[in-house]
Amino acid sequence: MSELDPVFEAVAAYFGMLSEPTRLRIVHAICEEEKSVSQIVEALNASQTNVSRHLGLMHRAGVLARRKEGNQVYYRVADRAIVDICRTVCNGIAGRMDERKPLRRELLRLMPAGKSGTA
Repeated sequence: MSELDPVFEAVAAYFGMLSEPTRLRIVHAICEEEKSVSQIVEALNASQTNVSRHLGLMHRAGVLARRKEGNQVYYRVADRAIVDICRTVCNGIAGRMDERKPLRRELLRLMPAGKSGTA
C-alpha cells in the first residue's frame, strides 16, 4: 500500500461528486451566484426531493456552502476549484464536438465570457 493511497481515495471521492449529472447541473446553476433551493429546483426543472438530496450530499462533502435566511436556504459553491474543473472539462469536450450540435452550445455556456474558444 502506497503512502499516496489516502490521497488517491480522497481525490476519487472528490471526482465522485462530479460523476452524477444532477450534481453537475447544480454546480452550473449556482457557479456565478448563490441561489435558494426553490431557485435551484426551478433552474433544474427537477423535484425538490431529488435536488435537496444532492444539495445535502454536496454540502456534507464540502463542495457547497449554505446559509439560512428566514425559511429559505441558500446554496453557493464553497470550493471554487470544482467550478474551474467543470469549466475546463466542459470546454475540452465542447471543443471536440461539432459546433452545430446543441450540446456544444450548452457546454460553452459554462465558460466565462471570452474563454469559450480556448482549450
